[in-house]
Amino acid sequence: MTDPLFSGPIWLVGCGNMAGAMLEGWLDAGLDPARVTVIRPSGKPAPGGVRVRADYPEDEVPALVLLGMKPYQIDEVAPALAPLLGAETLLVSILAGVELASHRARFPAPRTIVRAMPNTPVRLRKGVVNLFAEHRDTRVERLMGALGRAEWLEEERLFQLAGVLTGAGPAFLFRFIDALAEAGREAGLEAEQALRLARLMVEGAGALAAASDAPPAELARRVASPGGTTQAGLDVLDQADGMAALLRRTVAASLRRSDEMAAEARARPS
Repeated sequence: MTDPLFSGPIWLVGCGNMAGAMLEGWLDAGLDPARVTVIRPSGKPAPGGVRVRADYPEDEVPALVLLGMKPYQIDEVAPALAPLLGAETLLVSILAGVELASHRARFPAPRTIVRAMPNTPVRLRKGVVNLFAEHRDTRVERLMGALGRAEWLEEERLFQLAGVLTGAGPAFLFRFIDALAEAGREAGLEAEQALRLARLMVEGAGALAAASDAPPAELARRVASPGGTTQAGLDVLDQADGMAALLRRTVAASLRRSDEMAAEARARPS
């Protein structure tokens, strides 16, 4: 990141939780904050002293634009932003559920539009960023790779699914941590201690799973002794209506909502 991938200005249109996490990760990786402008009506300060404006700069054409607002705001943003983009502007969107064709209908000038779906661990440069485009751009891969792992998907439908798995996945995991800590509290642990232990357990177990060549099922088997305490708990999770079934329903619900958002974006006037 110390070598600029883009020769011109970088605009972040919107800088909420996800775009802000990406910006923090890039700054930590060495991105020069002087090259970045955050555009948001609130004027709320951005990380690292990055310039913030309520309107678009009139004296520059951006080399890279990251769409980081809410998906439903695309039709509020497009009329003013689209005329400012050149053919060489690389447009990257993290708008969940808004298909590539819907972006192209609103932003016709850029030759390259890339959909990206990061997750919040990009703030620590330990994230996953799924990518989809008509034509791959190695600059985007390097830019997103500075935040963790950049993964291209061959089909937009698979991109949507991967976005649910990795983009929404941290929220599902955080719910698991809370639920485990609450179970410990109800069993007798002090609440703060139960939460601390649950967090530390997930941190260590996640690192072990990431570093091991063994599949997670095998790692679980190694923890559980036949007839032991771990196996007794796994027997509950492995019931027909247990964790696997719950997560199938969870992913399916998120994917349905992604499809609904895509349909809403297609239906809106561009």
